[in-house]
Amino acid sequence: MYLMNSAMSKNAVDTHFHVFNAGVAVEGARYVPQYSALLADWTHQARNVGVTRGVWVQPSFLGTDNRLMIDALKSHPDMLRGIAVVNPDVDIETLKTLHRSGVRGIRLNLSGIAHDIPEWTLSDNIWEAIHTLGWHLEIHTDQGKLPQVLRQIPSDTPLVVDHMAKPWEAHASDPTLMALKKHASLAPVYVKLSGAYRLGGVHPEALSSLLLSELGAGALLWGSDWPCTNHEEFANFETLIAQAHEWIGIESFEQIMVHNPTRVYWGGGQSQRHQQPPP
Repeated sequence: MYLMNSAMSKNAVDTHFHVFNAGVAVEGARYVPQYSALLADWTHQARNVGVTRGVWVQPSFLGTDNRLMIDALKSHPDMLRGIAVVNPDVDIETLKTLHRSGVRGIRLNLSGIAHDIPEWTLSDNIWEAIHTLGWHLEIHTDQGKLPQVLRQIPSDTPLVVDHMAKPWEAHASDPTLMALKKHASLAPVYVKLSGAYRLGGVHPEALSSLLLSELGAGALLWGSDWPCTNHEEFANFETLIAQAHEWIGIESFEQIMVHNPTRVYWGGGQSQRHQQPPP
C-alpha cells in the first residue's frame, strides 16, 4: 500500500481524468459507459494520496457536449481546469466562453479512427484562438501515429500529448520521440505520464526514463487516466501514485506533479513558455 510520507506529494495535480454518467454518450459513439464515474469519487480517491487539483478531460464518447464539465469547472474554479472537445469550425466567442469557465485546451482524440485531419489543418480560427487564449492542443493518437498528426498542424502549436505519446519503442531514434523533439524546438511540448496499459507493450518505466532524458522534466506532466476506461482494474489511486513515484523519481517528482501543471493550467498560458529539450 502506498503511504504518503513526503510534503512534496501533498499538492499534486492529476492532469488527466474523466467524469461521466452511465449510459450517456453521443449518437454513434463507439463506447457507451455502463457505469458512472463521478467527480465526488475522483475527489475522494485523489485527496487520499495528496492530489488536490485536477484537469477534467472531455471523453470522446460525449463529443462536443461539454456541459457536464463546464458546470463543474464553474463550481470548483480553484480545484479544476478543463480540456474541451470542439468542432474545427468553432467560433472564437465560444472558445472565449469556455476559457472563462476554466477550459485551457482542445482535445483531438484520434485513437481508433483516421489520423488524416484536413478539416483541422485548414481551421485557422482554431490555431489563432489557441495562441490568443494561451491554450494548447491536446492530442491522443494510436501507437506510432503522432508524427503523422504533427505534420498536419502548425509547427508553432503548443502541445500536450496523451499517454506518453505512444511510440513504437522506448528509444531515442523512434520516430515519435524524434518528432516530439523537433516540435519542442519550435513550440512548448508537454507529454503526460499516464495510461501505461495503452502503450502496446512498450515498458512504461523505460519510456518515462527516456522522456525525462530526451525532453527534460520541465516537459512532463502526470495523469491518472481515472477511471481508466476499458482498463478499470487499474483505477486505484494508491497504485497509480506509487507508479508515478517509480516513473519519475524523487528528484523530479515535485516539478512534474506540482510545478509544471500549475504553470500550464493555472498560470499565464503555456504558449508563452518555450520548452527546449536538453542537448
